[in-house]
Amino acid sequence: MFCLDVTFSEDKSRIRKDNAPENFALLRKLALNLLNQEKSTKASNKMKRYRAAMDNNYLLKMLQASGSKSDL
Repeated sequence: MFCLDVTFSEDKSRIRKDNAPENFALLRKLALNLLNQEKSTKASNKMKRYRAAMDNNYLLKMLQASGSKSDL
């Protein structure tokens, strides 16, 4: 998936042992979905990821917004 490679440099990943590649792919897809749901900032997913890494308040805002939406 192109988005995963651009956002997370997935092609450069050296994770290759046992179940680790599948586990990390799942985590990356989960994180990509969280980044795509974040609409308050008009920035690329890569910049949103960087901002979430640097700003705990932004990270919490992203996580809380994803948890408050229920599709039931």
